Formats: sequence, C-alpha cells, structure tokens
Amino acid sequence: MKSATGTRKPYIGNTRSLVIALDVGTTFSGVSYAILEPGDVPKIHGVTRFPGQEHVAGNSKIPSIMYYDSNGEMRAAGAEAEGASAIAQAEDEGWSKAELFKLRLRPKTMKLKMNGMRLAPLPHGKTAVDVFGDFLSYLFRCTRSFIIDTHANGAGLWRAVEPDIQLVLSHPNGWEGAQQAKMRRAAVYGGLITDTDEGRARIRFVTEGEASLHACVLNGLAADNSSGHGFIVADAGGGTLDISSYAIRATAPLVIEEIAPPDCERLRVFAGSVFVSRRARAFFEEKLRNSKYGTPDSLEHITKRFDETTKRLFREQNTLQFVPFGSPLDKDLSAGIRSGQLKLTGAEVAALFEPSIESAVLSIKSQIEASGGAVKSVWLVGGFAASPWLFAQLQERLTPQQVTVSRPDTQTSKAVADGAIGFYCDHHVNARISKFVYGVEFLREYDSKDEEHVSRKHRLFEMPSGPRLLPDAFDCILARGVKVKESNVFSRKYCTEVTSLNTLSVFEVEIWCYRGNDDIPKWIHRSSDDFSTLCYVRADLSPLSGSAQAKQSRSGKQYWTIVFSIEIHFGLTEFKARIKWVDNGKTK
Repeated sequence: MKSATGTRKPYIGNTRSLVIALDVGTTFSGVSYAILEPGDVPKIHGVTRFPGQEHVAGNSKIPSIMYYDSNGEMRAAGAEAEGASAIAQAEDEGWSKAELFKLRLRPKTMKLKMNGMRLAPLPHGKTAVDVFGDFLSYLFRCTRSFIIDTHANGAGLWRAVEPDIQLVLSHPNGWEGAQQAKMRRAAVYGGLITDTDEGRARIRFVTEGEASLHACVLNGLAADNSSGHGFIVADAGGGTLDISSYAIRATAPLVIEEIAPPDCERLRVFAGSVFVSRRARAFFEEKLRNSKYGTPDSLEHITKRFDETTKRLFREQNTLQFVPFGSPLDKDLSAGIRSGQLKLTGAEVAALFEPSIESAVLSIKSQIEASGGAVKSVWLVGGFAASPWLFAQLQERLTPQQVTVSRPDTQTSKAVADGAIGFYCDHHVNARISKFVYGVEFLREYDSKDEEHVSRKHRLFEMPSGPRLLPDAFDCILARGVKVKESNVFSRKYCTEVTSLNTLSVFEVEIWCYRGNDDIPKWIHRSSDDFSTLCYVRADLSPLSGSAQAKQSRSGKQYWTIVFSIEIHFGLTEFKARIKWVDNGKTK
C-alpha cells in the first residue's frame, strides 16, 4: 500500500509558507496544518494541545462552545468552557453559552428538526457571523501557540510565515456561495485575514465530503479500491451527514472524479450525532416528568452523561442500558433510577438513533442509484462514525445493496481537518458533478399563442428596439448532474438595451440556483424554496460608453445595445462567476 504522502509532490513555492485547516464542527472542532518548505514534501500535523485539556495526550478535538459575558465579550471557549471553574463563573455572573452556532449559518432551505427544541439565543450584540468569527479567532490563537511551543525555533518560524498564512475552511456539502461569504466575513471579524482582495484570497473552501475523501486517501483508500470502482465517503459529524460519491480514474498520479451530485437535499434533515442527543433530551423529559430528576438542570446533566457514555458505547438493542449520572444515593425506582443510574431498554436507545440511521441509509441508497450502481463500498468517517451502533446498522442495512462499509483505522474525528490539508497539497479530485441547475433571468419574447405567456401578459414591456418581452424567464448556463473538470468554463452570451449610459457603471447580474428536479425550469418563481440567489456579479462597464453605437427607437428615443457574456467556473470547490465583454477589440 502506498500512502498519499508517498505520492505527494514537493512544494514548488519560492519561500517558506504555512497552510492551516480550521474545521469548525457543530459539536467538536479541530485544526491541522502543514509547513511548506521549498523543495520538500509537505507533512500534515495536527494541533493536539488545547487550553483546558493539556492533560489529555494527543487530543485533537475541542468542544465547539463558548461563554460570553453580559457585554458580549467571549470569556471562555473550547475545553476550558467545560471546566468546573468556567461553569461556576458563568452561573455566578450570568454568562450566556454559545453552542451549535455553526447551524445558524446553514442555507435557509435546510430545515432543522430538533424535536421541538430551539437553538439558544445569540449572545448580546452578536450575530451568527460574529460568533463564528470569535471561534475561528480562538482556534487560530491556539494554533499559533501550539506551533511556537512545538517546533524548533517556533517563534521564528511563525514570524517568517505570518504575513502570508494560507487558510482552508471546511463546510457541509450543501453550503454554497452565501455560506462561504459568511465564513469569509467571520475570518475578517476574527482577525485571521484583512478585509482586502489580497486578504480574502488567502482563504480556500472545501466541502467536508471532499476533505473526508482526502483523509481516506491518506489512510490507504486508493490502494483498497480498484480503478473505476465507485465508492462513497460518508462524513457523519455532529450536525450533518455529508454523502459524496467518487471513482478512481488513474493511480499514477492519483486522479479521482465525483460520479454523482452530493446528496445535499437529504441534509435538510440534519442527521448528525447531536440530534440523537436532542431526541434523548426530549425522551428523558417525558420519562422523568413526575420525578425529582425531571428538573431542567438534572435533565441537562443526564443528557450530557448519556452523550459521554451510553451513546458512545451502545451496540446491542437486546440488553439493558444504563446512564450513570449520580451517586449511589440517587434513587427513584418508579423512574428506573437506582444507585445513580437511569435504566433504559436497548430498544429505547435504538429508537433515539433510528431517524439518523434511516436518513443515512436513504442518503447512501440514493447516491448508489445516482451513480448508476457504480458504488461498491462506503467509507464512514467523522465523529459519529465511532458509534458501534451506527456502523453495525449501516453494514447490516446496506448488505442487500452488495456494498461494503468500512472505517479508517485512525481517528475518524480528525478526518476533515487532515483531509482539508490533503486537499490543499494533493488536489486529487479533478472533476465534480454539478449539484443544481444554475442560470440567470432573461427576457423572453412574447408569444400570443402560448397560454403561459398570455397568463403573464400583464407584465409585458417593450424594448427600445421594438420586441415585446416577458421578465422572469430562466436561462440555464449549467444543468444539474453535469461532470465538470476544473478547467471547464460555462458561458452564455447576452445583450441588453440601455437608454442611459450612466447605468453601465453599476451593471449587475443575478446568478440563480434551482434546486427542484432535473428538468430545467422555464420561469423563475421567486417565492419558491426551489429558487435562490447564488450570487451577484457586478462590473463597471462604463468604458463601453465611448465605443457603444447609439440607435434610435421607434419613438425617436436614443438607446444603446450592450453585449456581454456570463461565465461560470464550477470545477473548483468555491463557485465563481464573472461578466466578460469586449471593448475596442480587447476582452475584459
């Protein structure tokens, strides 16, 4: 078996550099990095010491939680926020706890099912972007301290690379340009980058699915999968379950292609481990309704102990399960509590897992179908992958599909951070599948014989050159399910007529995303959840005013015709679009 490090190329830059991958998870977060030395093969390191857990050797994950005081100042984060002193001070001084804050950045189309529970209010004076930025800042400071303390001449190393540190931020498969923009703003707010073109260019994004793929490659996946066979990387984290399908197209060098659109729509039902805990909290509340242990504080403590013990160890639904939460003196036989332990049946615990497992199986089956049956194996990674029950149930339920389910033999919980560095250094994926239909609004010429056109007749308007047109027509630039290589550019040419050249200085085009079925829609329905604005592309076309030829409309009014193209670059993990036009024979 040849490791990914063995196939990794030496760094070709001229100066020493540093790339840091920040994996902010719903429940736990981690950081990996690589020091890029000219001519040397980069090696991936993990940050394995964080404040508050120095006593735990090699721990590469910290809780994604923070405490804020009444002034909106962050007072404790990560493992320190779970320490007894921080919890006591938070209670005494009325601090607010920020947790599950990553879910607040999700697309509006992704609905949370939290069993009637809601996300806690944001800290005073803080937006979701601010809170995310504070946590990014905390992770970045921890990384700086770790590198300075761990490497020979660490302080000198940091000073040398600090002006141009490259950052990789990972996010769920279903997140798009709007969420990436929020993460970039959070990085600016947290002081990781400057709010300039140069600063913003230092951040790259990678989906958690693709980062997990690179982590699997680091663990020998390429050696265990024959060329041409499809495989799924299932990243089961705290909040989301990211399902991505790939196939190996070449091994020397290693070339991997995405073979089905990532199953983003399934993410509308968030299926990560935190929702097992949320279901458990609601279950305990009902079970202990008439017990002295049914108070909010007791329920929170019992749920936390369920998280730390029962949920992690559960593997057999035919045996009794126990949640150890108190002392030998804690007893309420009517509620199933004896010697500080809450007794549960295996079936009750299995029921708490079931919606997440069912969602995972449905997602994987839909990807197998979308791949045309090419998928032969599933690699399960992420913190939730460590659950024996989840792993066993996926193996059992996917056997009829003739698909094997495996887990990497190293820490699955740090897969995304390591894989994000692998993505930056190795870039094994050279083709991806478009997730949705992308296009722009255009004006469709009115046809009096078309009933649909007649129903929209009240919105008709006439262009200066004469044609009668209808707004809200959709023109597809890139369809769903298209295989796109990184070098591919999708372009469509358009023209518009303006009656004032002054409008050219703020020329703007809206890029639309359609999430419905594979059929390309004829019209944009602005109130439908299937349609959303992906981004706006703005350009200053005022230089064209010098070369544009004036024309006369039928009414004698002057107008100008402007011709331009919309280009979409989709092959990279960050969607990009631009306007292209010709001015005096030169393409701009």
